[in-house]
Amino acid sequence: MFLKDFCNSVYILTFAKNYLLVRIVEQNDWVVFIITGCILLYVFMLLYLHRDSSVKVFLMQKFADSSNNFLSWVIVGLVFILLLAVVISQAVPIVPQKVRDIQLFGYELNKFGFTFLALLSFYGLKSLLSYLFYAGTGTLKSWSYFQFTASKFYFTVSLLLMLLCFYQYFYEFDVLKLFDFYFIGFIVLFLFKIMVYLLSPQHILPHQWYYKFLYICTLQIAPTIALWKLLFL
Repeated sequence: MFLKDFCNSVYILTFAKNYLLVRIVEQNDWVVFIITGCILLYVFMLLYLHRDSSVKVFLMQKFADSSNNFLSWVIVGLVFILLLAVVISQAVPIVPQKVRDIQLFGYELNKFGFTFLALLSFYGLKSLLSYLFYAGTGTLKSWSYFQFTASKFYFTVSLLLMLLCFYQYFYEFDVLKLFDFYFIGFIVLFLFKIMVYLLSPQHILPHQWYYKFLYICTLQIAPTIALWKLLFL
């Protein structure tokens, strides 16, 4: 009798563990699908928009030798937004009630959906305002240089985000320490991006320094603070 009960207990425990492992894999399948889709988008971009270029060739490419800069900028931006949403969505405290009340086909937005739409709206609006900034300052010819430089920067960051997605969702870690690392990494990347924009050989920002500070303050720092408050406060 004791042996039978023991065997039943082992069977139940084994079944529970297997069920738990299956559930964990199923819950993270969406991460694999998103990363795979992003990789396929990059493969399409490099093969068809950049004439069968490698990653190294794309990053080292000069503006005069580049092509399809606008489409590349859009694809890189979409991939970056998707991956960033995957990484930071788990740190979002709650989805606002007003957002949850908006349902599509009976489904409400989860943290990832809310984060993705917030980032998509944020970068879409910021891109529009950046275009108006270039048009208003009479430097619209630098807009193509801006797209070219931004594509390379966000392409590199998105490759890093792919690795972070795998680490965050498929390995055990201390959540608090990981997001502390993310915060520090974000500050470093943000400052590095500003330096890239300021020191770019294509001179993507207006030559006048007050226009440079205007761009950094109104189209980089202020929108980022607003996005931070929307997602995390």
